Amino acid sequence: MRSSRTQKELFIASTAVVTAEVIKLVTCLGIIRFEEGSWSRTVGTTHKTVFVNFWDTLKVAIPSFVYTIQNNLLYVGATHLDAATCQVTYQLKILTTALFSIALLRKKISAVQWVSLLMLFVGVALVQLAQLDKPSINSAGREQNPWLGFMAIFMACALSGFAGVYFEKILKGADISVWMRNVQLSVVAIPIGLLTTFSYDLAEVTAKGFFHGYNAIVWSVILLQALGGLLVAMVVRYSDNILKGFSTSLAIILSCIVSIYAFGFVLTVNFCVGTLFVISSVFLYSSKIQIKS
Repeated sequence: MRSSRTQKELFIASTAVVTAEVIKLVTCLGIIRFEEGSWSRTVGTTHKTVFVNFWDTLKVAIPSFVYTIQNNLLYVGATHLDAATCQVTYQLKILTTALFSIALLRKKISAVQWVSLLMLFVGVALVQLAQLDKPSINSAGREQNPWLGFMAIFMACALSGFAGVYFEKILKGADISVWMRNVQLSVVAIPIGLLTTFSYDLAEVTAKGFFHGYNAIVWSVILLQALGGLLVAMVVRYSDNILKGFSTSLAIILSCIVSIYAFGFVLTVNFCVGTLFVISSVFLYSSKIQIKS
């Protein structure tokens, strides 16, 4: 995502969010077609689930709206933060997910898990410490505002925590497949995304076109966003939402390596110590020590 936001010709981020939802919708319909065995049965099942049971579809309106805003914020964050810092900071979604899990799902968090969440918070704070006061110029010659990037990612984390837990609740509370739930999500999210695009980027879309700035890198990012969302939904369905968030923290190692070689990212003591805290919190949370607080 970072590389797609450092090009000379920037694509319109809100259009990428809509495009990802369209790809996700088409993918889910294809999987449902495979399960149903024919397009006629697929159309019938989809019509009944999405449109006849419209009140059930409305349940996903809230996470659809939240996910749309969150995805737009992620592009803002990727524009102003380097890939490694962005990835580490985004792990705050684990903390927000835990808090919303306690509030909405009445989950119990052990004392050890609370310690791991505190370590996560401290780790992200250390990573940000050396970044916030250093506006810089990216490889495309555009000025970056680390503070704006941090706030965008922080807000995305809060939205991700709420939407993820809410989606987990409705997924595990109804006999509807992950694929059909995602069809419902996309059916609601696409109009919301288009409304966002034409509300904030109408002039730019009119002047440059909906797919302005799209290239192989941008399409790759969009595909990863779309298909990654489906994988997340499967994990939410069959596993624990907080544990899912912690497992993705391991991706920061790869982000660091890529950032160093692809973007000239310079490791600092704060970043290394903060990253160590975040990774340590992963293993601490996953440990079998369960002393209830």
